[in-house]
Amino acid sequence: MSEKKIVLAFSGGLDTTYCAIYLSKSFGEVHTITVNTGGFDQEELGQIEARAKSLGAASHVTVDATPDFYKKSIKYLIAGNVLKNNTYPLSVSAERVFQATEIAKHAIEIGADAIAHGSTGAGNDQVRFDMIFNIMCPEKEIITPIRDLKLSREEEIQFLVDNGIEGNWEKALYSVNQGLWGTSVGGKETLTSDQYLPDTAFPSQLKREGSEEIEITFENGEPVGLNGEALSPIECIEKIGAIASQYAIGRDIHVGDTIIGIKGRVGFEAPAPLVVIKAHHALEKHVLGKNQLLIKDQLALTYGNLLHEGHYLDPVMRDIEALLESSQKYVSGKVKVHFAPYRFYVVGISSPNDMMQSSFGKYGEMNNAWTGDDVKGFAKIFGNQNMIFHKVHNS
Repeated sequence: MSEKKIVLAFSGGLDTTYCAIYLSKSFGEVHTITVNTGGFDQEELGQIEARAKSLGAASHVTVDATPDFYKKSIKYLIAGNVLKNNTYPLSVSAERVFQATEIAKHAIEIGADAIAHGSTGAGNDQVRFDMIFNIMCPEKEIITPIRDLKLSREEEIQFLVDNGIEGNWEKALYSVNQGLWGTSVGGKETLTSDQYLPDTAFPSQLKREGSEEIEITFENGEPVGLNGEALSPIECIEKIGAIASQYAIGRDIHVGDTIIGIKGRVGFEAPAPLVVIKAHHALEKHVLGKNQLLIKDQLALTYGNLLHEGHYLDPVMRDIEALLESSQKYVSGKVKVHFAPYRFYVVGISSPNDMMQSSFGKYGEMNNAWTGDDVKGFAKIFGNQNMIFHKVHNS
């Protein structure tokens, strides 16, 4: 069998470590690439590169896709208040598209014969990666050892032990994928329907007692400040996450329908996404009209579902993004959020665009823009069609 030149998506975790060894033994020359979407600092990226080279990688590159990830995805997930099944902020599913895109570009650039990734045959990532590769470089073979060999994590660990590869394999019993928009956590408990992940499985642990309030500043729907300090959206997300994670905020388990038609369960820790989305949504309810909120919610649901299933390159996504961006014109103001161990809530908002103004009326108390007679006439006309229906049908 002739040797292949293979680009391997490499994170340094159990699955991609297995792939690096297996591919070099079975196929040929392995070139690793790590695409950072906010989950690694410089020290960690250095360790990943060193690990790749120690495993025999012919070359290794690191690509920082975090700015693109925010500008082309997270920005719209915030604008749409996107939570899959009202729970999951698409922490991993959103970033996979940007990782796959950079991997495909690199494979084209170095003239690789094939692209490899460490996805299993039971999850969504296999479809997301394969679909992007098939769109961007359909001529390249896709190799997926974990999926093709139907390996369990225990079997992967044994293979690496047999090949003299050292690692913290007890920790590797949990699959952790960390990025700017949150961290997913999978393990034996998420393969069941009745068990919750143990505290130790989550990357962050409770470090603060008591409570505190933070204030997030939004401009045109984007988080641009924290507690009076002006920040870039990425910096703001990172700082909110750093504080909220110390209260163990943002943990949950998402249950949903996978792309391949089975039910799936995954744990996640997403303090910043959950806080930012809830704060942003609260602000929107004050500054947008009811039809804006209605239409935007419907399109945001579609946007989130398509992104979750890897359809980022579908042109309809650009159409929905155009509406979402337009809807954010007046979404500016400050939102106070209360933090306590394992929970948070939105205290309130202040905005020059707040339509809940006392000069127009106070809900449930008084009005200044209409009279009681206006309401009597309005109520009669508003229910007129239903009155006719019930008269016709004697109901």
